Amino acid sequence: MSVFAAAVEALFADPHLGRNVVYTAEGGAPVLVRAILRRPDEVTGLGEARLWSETTRLDLRVAEVPTPRPGDRIEIDGEAFLIQGEPVRDRERLVWTVDLRPA
Repeated sequence: MSVFAAAVEALFADPHLGRNVVYTAEGGAPVLVRAILRRPDEVTGLGEARLWSETTRLDLRVAEVPTPRPGDRIEIDGEAFLIQGEPVRDRERLVWTVDLRPA
């Protein structure tokens, strides 16, 4: 295991950062996986206007979720979300970042 992979494992295992979520691929069975939830505010420019919006992003380990797709379902503390847009992997190919929208 590389140093980066070990660091990712430690981050996801940390009880203050990682949490259990239920991942369901479209047409598949629900699976319990570890994830890191982020809810940053985002400011988007549109001409002269700047629009503020809340976002919900989730980091998933590639080892647990090898091919997340738009439309897959994620349940966080009983709240359901769908993956929107294409998931993006990190440089080391260890973590997916997915954007979520309420289901």
